[in-house]
Amino acid sequence: MRMKNEVDRRLFLKWANLVGIAAWFQPVAASGPNPLQDAKPVHPRNTPQARGLPSPETILLKDYRPKSIYKISVTEIDKAKYPIIDMHSHPYAKTPQRIEEWVKTMDEVGVQKTVILTMATGIEFDDIYSKYSKYPDRFEMWCGLDLSGYDKRGFGPAAVKELERCRQAGARGVGEIHDKGNGLVSGRSKAPGMHPDDPRMDAVWERCGGLEMPISLHVADPIWMYQKMDKTNDGLMNAYHWRLDNKPNIVNLPGMIDIFDRTLAKHRGTTFIACHFANLDYDLARLGEMFDRNPNLYADISARYAETAPIPRFASKFYEKYANRLVYGTDMGFDKPMYRVTFRILESLDEHFYETEQFDYHWSLNGFGLSDEILKQVYHDNAATLLAARTGHAGYSK
Repeated sequence: MRMKNEVDRRLFLKWANLVGIAAWFQPVAASGPNPLQDAKPVHPRNTPQARGLPSPETILLKDYRPKSIYKISVTEIDKAKYPIIDMHSHPYAKTPQRIEEWVKTMDEVGVQKTVILTMATGIEFDDIYSKYSKYPDRFEMWCGLDLSGYDKRGFGPAAVKELERCRQAGARGVGEIHDKGNGLVSGRSKAPGMHPDDPRMDAVWERCGGLEMPISLHVADPIWMYQKMDKTNDGLMNAYHWRLDNKPNIVNLPGMIDIFDRTLAKHRGTTFIACHFANLDYDLARLGEMFDRNPNLYADISARYAETAPIPRFASKFYEKYANRLVYGTDMGFDKPMYRVTFRILESLDEHFYETEQFDYHWSLNGFGLSDEILKQVYHDNAATLLAARTGHAGYSK
């Protein structure tokens, strides 16, 4: 009986909106007032459109900005619980004044050091390095790779030579190197069709290991970008802007993970940091298997807070199991609200909140409530151990 009433209710609402109540219902012969007959008509001036509001039928997904109605705790965390080493940022600040502002922000939110992934070589790297060298204890510069000549016979020696030059100029690691399925990219230097496991890259990866320069490697992109852009795509709002499903000759996400796995196995003496959970935020168990097989692998958590916050219980268990392999990162600029929303997700147990300024998904977020021990590892200690492992580079105390 309840199911029938529900069906009747849905039909009532549907037809009432389309053709009006009076056209669907016959007069009811009963004593007492008839709610259908006595209902007051809706005048055009009372409609949402007449009041300057958009009709629900015309709201676009890109404009959807829900607000939580739940009266539950809201945790504001101005400063991280433990000092942070941010392992994934970029040279967002372009002037000495802006760099100084960044340092002040780092002091306020609790960031001890930021790794700047320049993706650059040559004069471009040297220029970025000179701008940030005023704060050697606060910023660490990583260079890119020169991939020019990748399609010519004898590729490798020149790339290694420039890598060594950047190391002498102050680079302490390599990154961020991208391959979203079309081939390796380092800033403006591109190698279409050449992936990390390509034999042409072997000498470069090996030399990175010899120079004790960890590699920040971005493989693939979130799974939603490869899926059809239709009503079944869970992350459509964000995925559409970064879509890869319509790109020709592209290796999909599982294929890129297989390529990365082979690269890790071939170069055990080289440390790789997989950016953004290796984009396995949707399949953390697969990332765990990679950790189990590859002791030379770490992963940063940058720019994937919104992708993991919808699954707080599963994600927090993953953090617990692999607490010694995850490092903090941002990759989202350097304003204070950006840092603080990451603290809220990692430290609090807040539920069902939205963050549309930093993230472009329509789903709600939840806090992980990580323990003090895990927070200390992810915020600081894992990165400190990784960076201090480089010969002659001290200063990252636990």
